[in-house]
Amino acid sequence: MRQILYSGRTGFLFCLCFLALSGCQKSDRSDGYGNFEATEIIVSSEANGKLELLDAEEGREMGAGSVAAVVDTTQLHFTRCQLQAERQALAAKRPALGARIGVLLEERRNMKRDDERYRRLLDEGAVPSKQLETIQNGIAVLERQIHSLETETPGIAGEISAKDARIGQLDDQIKKSVVRNPVEGVVLTRYAEKGELTAYGKPLYKIANLHAMFLRVYLSGSQVPQVRIGEEVEVLIDGDKAAERNLKGRITWISARAEFTPKIIQTREDRVNMVYAVKVEVNNPDGRLKIGMPGEIRLLKKRGS
Repeated sequence: MRQILYSGRTGFLFCLCFLALSGCQKSDRSDGYGNFEATEIIVSSEANGKLELLDAEEGREMGAGSVAAVVDTTQLHFTRCQLQAERQALAAKRPALGARIGVLLEERRNMKRDDERYRRLLDEGAVPSKQLETIQNGIAVLERQIHSLETETPGIAGEISAKDARIGQLDDQIKKSVVRNPVEGVVLTRYAEKGELTAYGKPLYKIANLHAMFLRVYLSGSQVPQVRIGEEVEVLIDGDKAAERNLKGRITWISARAEFTPKIIQTREDRVNMVYAVKVEVNNPDGRLKIGMPGEIRLLKKRGS
């Protein structure tokens, strides 16, 4: 009887110890689970033609603004030269046209002086009226010629403006034929090769900034009121053991819509529960964080309370 009572006490103490340890472990469990991701950018061509250069190699780190690709601009260059020559020819017509108008204006002034003189002579009966009519007809012809040349001036100016607009368009196309890397990051995927024909909007490569990663985790509805954008959290990643490395993170986004827990997420709660996605920014200077790597977070406010 004593042995049975002793065994019962021992079992009861063992259960208490087990529950205590379970409670301690439960308090150390993470509040959110998820996977790391990065902002991925697909860089596409803005020109049509042959790829003369594609310097985006997979795994290579590229700086922002560096030349990543060059599309052949030979035909664009020849078209621009042709338009430039046509513009110069039009521009050369303007002074010549002005000189011609100036000559005709001078002739008209002279003929008007003759017209006044012949009118006086006609009044005195010194000259026949036919001579006066000849002078007046000449003045009318000059005025029509002057008007015709003056209407050509705005036309030339309009043609020059059209050529300038077309040259500007070609300059923009030539500029866009040089593809510059938009952000500092690592090339993830390469979609084209040097020598291939590309087209406007065709993807060339995918790049992502891996120095700042995002851990997308999912929190339950009861946890969401405990977090705020800008709040610091503790981020855990796997090492030799699960969740043994600690990093600092900052919440940058909280979803406004609930969703079912994704299948890739394993939490202590039932998978069918409704959760909210949360993004946590984590610095990755040494590059040990990878896209798709699992991670966990612990809320510092909750641990400190």
